[in-house]
Amino acid sequence: MKKIKIVCVGKASKSFCRDGCNEYLKRLKGFYDVTEIEIPEQPTVKKECDELVKRITGECVLLDVGGDLISSEDLSKLVHDIHTRRDEVTFVIGGAAGVDDSVRALCSKRISFGRVTYPHQIARLLLCEQLYRAATILNRIPYHK
Repeated sequence: MKKIKIVCVGKASKSFCRDGCNEYLKRLKGFYDVTEIEIPEQPTVKKECDELVKRITGECVLLDVGGDLISSEDLSKLVHDIHTRRDEVTFVIGGAAGVDDSVRALCSKRISFGRVTYPHQIARLLLCEQLYRAATILNRIPYHK
């Protein structure tokens, strides 16, 4: 089974974010072997990024407000294309101060869900939902409209 790993800084402490992520991750398990890794917030971006780098495997995609604007269909194609080359894709969400070049250098793609800035917990929830939506698009399941 193909793998998706979500690596992010900070905990999903807000119940609505945690519950939403858990729901979409549960749904995703029907399509992928899904792993979610939370990196504790660190006093510096460098320390957070050192921890992120240790956990990046497979091909890496960074969520970044300055990344390429991506639609749900684009994300489904991206996941599919990566999985034709690799068994695993890692999605990275940095901390409040972002990430440094050590993380960017490992990521083959930088994507954005819009030019607005989301709290990291909401960005994680959006990613989980969009990954589930991508899976339904790829498997022609009537969720995406």
